[in-house]
Amino acid sequence: MSLERISAEQALASLVDYSAVIDARSEGEYAEDHLPGAVNWPSLNDEERKIVGTRYKQISQFEAKKLGAALVARNISAHIQREVLDKPREWQPLVYCWRGGKRSGSLALILDQIGFKVTLVDGGYKAFRAALVADLPQLAARHQYQVVCGPTGAGKTRLLHALAAQGAQVLDLEGLANHRSSVLGMIPGVPQPSQKAFDSLVWAALRGFDPARPVYIESESKKVGNVAVPEGLIAAMRASPCLRLDLAEDERVALLLEDYDFFVKDTAFFCDRLGALTEARGKDVVSDWQARAHSGDVASVVRELLLQHYDPVYLQSMRRNFTQYDTAQVLAPSDHSTAAMTTLARSLLAT
Repeated sequence: MSLERISAEQALASLVDYSAVIDARSEGEYAEDHLPGAVNWPSLNDEERKIVGTRYKQISQFEAKKLGAALVARNISAHIQREVLDKPREWQPLVYCWRGGKRSGSLALILDQIGFKVTLVDGGYKAFRAALVADLPQLAARHQYQVVCGPTGAGKTRLLHALAAQGAQVLDLEGLANHRSSVLGMIPGVPQPSQKAFDSLVWAALRGFDPARPVYIESESKKVGNVAVPEGLIAAMRASPCLRLDLAEDERVALLLEDYDFFVKDTAFFCDRLGALTEARGKDVVSDWQARAHSGDVASVVRELLLQHYDPVYLQSMRRNFTQYDTAQVLAPSDHSTAAMTTLARSLLAT
């Protein structure tokens, strides 16, 4: 048998052709980012990498290699025992590590000797990451977007979910970013992905869409929490047709109290997040909001946040950044409920 090697660009185009994509890096490297759909079979785990690295620096390269070889052999044995014994001869994995070197090569060699057709990514994850970043702008430009606009609380995310449920192509950037895209948008207990992982998620979603059909997307700013939307995608969004979602003020407040119910349940957390608005709104205003929230009157604080803070900023931003906002098709759901958004989605897709 002979190991096949492919370039990172070839790997980008052929990920779905393999029985499995195997990341031989440590669990920490894998968690930061990995090829879409990859599973993690560490040749060395985080602690083992640290131990081998310390021996390399403090004793010698030779001693480090001996220990590393023993650990890698043990780990690969465990992976084969756990994952491979039930695999048919036709199973064809794609294997990579950081730069396509020893860690993935060791695993690939054993799998090859068993009799599987194994492919290695030349340059490993590092080359794949560079190829993905280079591919993102042209991939983003390949699609036609319908940008769902509307002030905070208008139900943009609910409409996107309703559209997806009806079979539309939807790119939910906030869902991929685990953030609701505002100073109050952090979701308690849910960490955001790394920038690299977010880029990979966006790339994988875009690659799965049919260019002949529109992609519905929310009118995000350049950053969703701590991650940045890829430049090519932002440029395409801002030049695209817009759909403006209009919802009555009371309905918007009700929607936000439902979607941000953790603020109602944990007013201390809400007040802590409100503190981030001190520079923009002033200490007295924010202190008043915090006092009312602590007393249980979250609804009036939400209403003032909408009217005094979010709405003016949002309107200015939309007119400045989205070239077709002023000619947007207006969408008016009957209320903020999921049922109303489903009705609206069906109507929109039927036109």
